[in-house]
Amino acid sequence: MKQSPVDHVVETLCLKGCKALWSDIERMESGQILPELESLDGKQRRLVLLEIKKIMAVYKGSCTPNQ
Repeated sequence: MKQSPVDHVVETLCLKGCKALWSDIERMESGQILPELESLDGKQRRLVLLEIKKIMAVYKGSCTPNQ
């Protein structure tokens, strides 16, 4: 089965690691378009942000933005 562009970007971002992902979330929330998101439209970019925020919620205690 072919992976969706959104899932592919989410997976790519997650491979960067916890601290980098928190930084990416902050950058995305401030309106920056990360290089990994350039091929996506606005709706897809919002979906990526929502998905990685859900993923990182699981790690809130063990990996925080300030660690």
